Amino acid sequence: MKRAVVLVSGGMDSAVTLAIARAEGYECYALSVNYGQRHESELRAADAVCAMLGAAAHKEVRVDLRAFGGSALTADIDVPESPSAGVPITYVPARNTIMLSVALSWAEVLGADAVFCGVNAVDYSGYPDCRPAYIQAFEAMANLATQAAIEGRRMHIRTPIIAMSKADIVREGVRLGVDFSRTVSCYQADAEGRACGRCDACRLRAEGFRAAGVADSTRYLAR
Repeated sequence: MKRAVVLVSGGMDSAVTLAIARAEGYECYALSVNYGQRHESELRAADAVCAMLGAAAHKEVRVDLRAFGGSALTADIDVPESPSAGVPITYVPARNTIMLSVALSWAEVLGADAVFCGVNAVDYSGYPDCRPAYIQAFEAMANLATQAAIEGRRMHIRTPIIAMSKADIVREGVRLGVDFSRTVSCYQADAEGRACGRCDACRLRAEGFRAAGVADSTRYLAR
């Protein structure tokens, strides 16, 4: 069976990405990165997602980006509860580059030919490392920098939901049997994974369910 490393955060996008990789016939090795994010309940959700969707293995790797800060997710900065112009303060500098690099390392060890990542360039928050041009550039780098590639085993960076709207992602998840109640997307979820319902991630998620005509199974904090 062909192998892939799938980045799984515990959120809805990565859950659907894992489900797609499985549906395409990959043996999926799930990787979660604990980078010091404030919403650590997302990592516990990743365990549930991997068990639900039948990952062959699930590793959690720690890379402490809190040592640098610079983001509302890795420093003591308030998470904004309304959209902002430009790149928002929830952008974590170089996060996707670091996570893809860690995934690339494991993929090469496993003999996998694909890394799946749930980035999205439609309903996203303006993060520069979610754009197709970035993914293409990273794939080009991966095929210059690895022993596997120079020996003829090309690495593919797969982003199957990159052009989907949040509504499309919800519909695809429903089709593939994803239980969205097990996922956590909120930037400031509590220890039990309950969402605030106010941050940008919550807003995009709720709009996706509404546009898809699917009941929102998100667990929210009492308001």
